[in-house]
Amino acid sequence: MTDTTPSIDRRSALQAFGSLTLAALAGCTGNGDSGPSGSSTVTPAGPFASLDVQGTTLVVELESGADAEHVNLVKPNGSLFGTRDVAQGASRVSFDLGTTYTPGEYELVAVTGDQTIGTTTRTLQPDLQILEMGIGRNQPEQMWNGPERSPQTQAFVTIENRGSGPTAVTQLLFFGKVPYPSGENGTQYAETDISGIYDPESNTEIEQVVVPPGGSKTIYSSRMPFAFIRGGNVVCQDQPQSGTFELVLETSTSNTALSKRYDIRYSASEEFNDCSIEVGEDS
Repeated sequence: MTDTTPSIDRRSALQAFGSLTLAALAGCTGNGDSGPSGSSTVTPAGPFASLDVQGTTLVVELESGADAEHVNLVKPNGSLFGTRDVAQGASRVSFDLGTTYTPGEYELVAVTGDQTIGTTTRTLQPDLQILEMGIGRNQPEQMWNGPERSPQTQAFVTIENRGSGPTAVTQLLFFGKVPYPSGENGTQYAETDISGIYDPESNTEIEQVVVPPGGSKTIYSSRMPFAFIRGGNVVCQDQPQSGTFELVLETSTSNTALSKRYDIRYSASEEFNDCSIEVGEDS
């Protein structure tokens, strides 16, 4: 029941475990899709009763009495993701997708002996959205409670996965006119493996935050992007200041980061670290 990833095309993946053609199956099986945006459950036809993503696991329910010996999961590129044997009297198998799978349309193949008895498809495609971003000093009710760290200089970001597959946020970054950015004149962790994500429960910086399909999470910064530091990227002055900054989320399932731009304004202050901050979405 281990995952295997041989370099075979889709036709070979099917033929290796069944001799029926897709044309012969057209009248007795159906193809499921990812359903509405944010839906994690699909109800296909044929021997497959339902397909459901629970966390990072694809759970496959077979029809009662379905005569399947094993189920194969085929990747979008046609290679085999893995095979699961169907235990006698069982109707469920599962595949651990993890958070580094390739998004796209996957094919499930139910097999008995040397015959394919049914196929269906399932799109696994995360769709991460940034819902809200704020600073601890302005919205303390959104931050954590505890004496270990001061949340005033930290930020929170609320995200939602409206897609059909899981993903994970692996890095939280701030660029532009923020006091202590993730790059130059700041913490300089943008080009490293440091996540910049704080977990209040463990009081540590964690590697990633998993967001299942249909799920939402609030993540917190760990590197004080809104702390005023002498000689930093932004310090308070006797005149108001304004500009823009970019919030960037790196994820495990995409080579393209998710980003959002914000306007930021600093009030006048006689002290380098005593001005107020206002943040709004970039128009």
